Amino acid sequence: MKIDQEKCIGCLECIDFCPMGIIFEGDSVAEIDRDECVECGACLRAEVCPQDAIFQPEEDRAHPRLVRSLFSNPCAKWPGSVGQGRGTEEMKTSDVTGIYRRGEYGMALEFGRPGFGTRVSEIEKISTLLAPMGIRFEESNPVCYMLMEDKKTGRLKKEFLQEKILSAILEVQIQKNQLESVVGALIPALEKVDTVVSWSLISRFEEDGELPVIEDLKALGLSPRLNAKINMGLGRPLIED
Repeated sequence: MKIDQEKCIGCLECIDFCPMGIIFEGDSVAEIDRDECVECGACLRAEVCPQDAIFQPEEDRAHPRLVRSLFSNPCAKWPGSVGQGRGTEEMKTSDVTGIYRRGEYGMALEFGRPGFGTRVSEIEKISTLLAPMGIRFEESNPVCYMLMEDKKTGRLKKEFLQEKILSAILEVQIQKNQLESVVGALIPALEKVDTVVSWSLISRFEEDGELPVIEDLKALGLSPRLNAKINMGLGRPLIED
């Protein structure tokens, strides 16, 4: 995003509408820190500028900066037919898509939200840690199909590494017997990541309604929160154990 300095009257009404806090008062006008801008479009969609001075220049829609709005603007449309959003249906809706069986866990690491943002390079710190451990990246997740260069190493495409985005979700699938080793590697690694990371775990209830993974996580020194999103799987084919 940019602010047309010829149109801006310095009313500063736009400052409060930036979730990243990177619109500031310049020399009698408002300015945007272009390097920190994630292209979420909030300031433009708010239509708060009385002079229509806020705009998105054409270069912001070009590669590689385009990735900023794709991961930050909820109204942005992904190339092709992949739809919108930062995660898969299993992660972002109440639908069960049949990708997790008993003895398997889905793990989601969300970088940058709320209001912190992240450089793509911070995601690579974790993707390169997990890849050699034999985990499976969720191929329909935007981080995997758009940013990742090599799923075997977890390396992301170099041209995107310094781009800043509002948030991204790294989704992986692990086996139950990998939980301890993955958690043991993640805890010290996440302390070195320069943003906030929220961690979610997808698992299936047992027949008696219990979730054994809760006690497994506590045994590993974690304190899982009891709030959860329960997917009932209504309208979806049941998956076999």
